[in-house]
Amino acid sequence: MSGDICVVVPTIREYECVRAYAENARANGFDLDRLQFVLVTEDFCDADEMRAMLDEEGLSGEVFDGSRREQWYRDHGVADYEHVVPAASHAETSFGLLYMWAGDYEIGFFIDDDTLPHEGSDFFGRHLENLAYEGEITEVSSDERWVNVLYDDVDDHELYPRGYPYSAMDETVETRTTEVSDVVASQGLWTNVPDLDAVRILMDGDLQGQAQTRLDADDYGEDFVAAREHYLTVCSMNLAFRREVIPAFYQLPMDDNPWDVGRFDDIWSGVFLKRACDVLGTRIYNGAPLCEHNKAPRSTFGDLNNEVPGLELNEHVWEVADRVGGDADTYAGVFGAIADELVESEFDYENGEFLNFVGEHMRDWLACLDEIDGIEGPAPATEPVTTDD
Repeated sequence: MSGDICVVVPTIREYECVRAYAENARANGFDLDRLQFVLVTEDFCDADEMRAMLDEEGLSGEVFDGSRREQWYRDHGVADYEHVVPAASHAETSFGLLYMWAGDYEIGFFIDDDTLPHEGSDFFGRHLENLAYEGEITEVSSDERWVNVLYDDVDDHELYPRGYPYSAMDETVETRTTEVSDVVASQGLWTNVPDLDAVRILMDGDLQGQAQTRLDADDYGEDFVAAREHYLTVCSMNLAFRREVIPAFYQLPMDDNPWDVGRFDDIWSGVFLKRACDVLGTRIYNGAPLCEHNKAPRSTFGDLNNEVPGLELNEHVWEVADRVGGDADTYAGVFGAIADELVESEFDYENGEFLNFVGEHMRDWLACLDEIDGIEGPAPATEPVTTDD
């Protein structure tokens, strides 16, 4: 173990992005010794090259392809729970959460390999400032109980992010100033290619999976939080979080399932985390630091095929989470209540049985964490979050 921060990078292509984040840290005087990089990849990728890159950059870290993940499960006595992390899926970021839990890291980062830090911004330092933030901030709400993280300039670009329910569009937005403390997650947003679903990309006239409309820093206003009892999309491409949320932040099992549901792993995990935060009185901070999202061209229809099986479920899964867990006093307690509701309910939606499947995996997630280290509630940070040592 090195440092107190675990940086999880799922990658099969552009792992060299790690060099840019390391250079950003150096340029801003951030202590790289605080960072432990975990690259989650596949057996068909060159893990040796990834390890060589970490060595060249002088970074502490490990590379886990499928074979090494299997060994890690055996070494930690949780081979029976290997199924909670789906194969060949972006939801493999959940492995990074298990690694972090076993290693007692206090802060985690998710970074997608098709992103870069913005020049002139202190990527790691700003996220840590957000996690430590106490004071006034803009709070956003709407009559649909959903907050569009792109709300600030929506009249111009008319974009809604991947995972935002279609039934919650055309909402009336209200903003006010509120006092916050106890920030447990910091969601950085993105420039260049917006994070949209395939339907919205098609409506934007793009067949290459990207969208014709692009974003820059001027499309964002002040940093903000979503109001209590309101939901928002949480994208894992640029995210920092405290260890204590891990029991409620499982990246849901997508792609490798009988219903072929994909693309909602981080979206639904964000819904469940937001429910837990509202119950426990904590906050998700949104805005800076921005990252540059350089999504590679790919078939929009390929993404559409992955998303369609779960589109109707996405309209309703937040309603399931919203009605349970209100009397819990831990992240695990809220998450467990949502899992029970998903397992024990019958859903009259297209592919509704997938929600039962998700709930069963959520139960196994908590059991896996319990096997690794035991869960009697959220693990408190032993040290205050600071921007540097």
